Amino acid sequence: MVKVALIQQSCLEDKKSNIQKSFNLIKQAASYGAELVVLPELHCSQYFCHKEDTNYFDLAEPIPGPTSQVFSDLAKALKIVLVISLFEKRTAGLYHNTALILDKDGSIAGKYRKMHIPDDPAYYEKFYFTPGDLGFKPIETSVGKLGLLICWDQWFPESARLMALQGAQMLIYPTAIGLTPEDTPEEQNKQKEAWIISQRAHAIANALPVLSVNRIGQEQNNGQIFWGNSFIAGPQGEILQMASTDKEEIIMQEIDFSKTDEIRRIWPFLRDRRIEAYSGLIQRFID
Repeated sequence: MVKVALIQQSCLEDKKSNIQKSFNLIKQAASYGAELVVLPELHCSQYFCHKEDTNYFDLAEPIPGPTSQVFSDLAKALKIVLVISLFEKRTAGLYHNTALILDKDGSIAGKYRKMHIPDDPAYYEKFYFTPGDLGFKPIETSVGKLGLLICWDQWFPESARLMALQGAQMLIYPTAIGLTPEDTPEEQNKQKEAWIISQRAHAIANALPVLSVNRIGQEQNNGQIFWGNSFIAGPQGEILQMASTDKEEIIMQEIDFSKTDEIRRIWPFLRDRRIEAYSGLIQRFID
């Protein structure tokens, strides 16, 4: 059993103010008994990938670095496991969208570099991020084996499956996703619902709880409107907790890892996989 908390927040232009806001919310979650706390994608700044601008590379920093250290110190002080998301500068000209898990002693339990990099209107991430090179490997922590992924990875069942096959006990998706103001309300709702459904499907297919945490608010002068709706789903895809579309919130849930074993006994998807017939999955397209 582990008590988890998702921090849904808006993000300001000033990095120090964002970090202080996150600190306050993390401390609040810890005071409620949270053992695992998860922040949204790239929470130290506003979402800068809405356009291609080399000045935004100044936001990146090495890992370990000053920002990872202050969050490490906080995790240690509160004795919690903390998931943070940073713009990593690996060396000059080589950058990653990276998430870290900080354990209760403040150490870096593991690191994940975003593997799937989008390049869509208002999400020009290929300009900033090199695709990850650490693969899909769960991270061992004091609260369990965690399958850490990031945002665009949410749409790919292969990444969730690979985490499950290596013993992940839950899937975690720090996220920055929202609505395009020019789209009709109907289209906006379709996209939001597809985002929720796709992740609930990963929970069902792998019998794993899913933690998905998003930001809120409109950034960059009439840019995309981040739709919140952070949620916690159980191993049958059931919604256990869901946040609002537009409020800063902490949502919490106690997760029982034994439920995965119960569900896999009645839905033995791993047993019935026809792995000898799946070779086509490693091809881009089958003509």
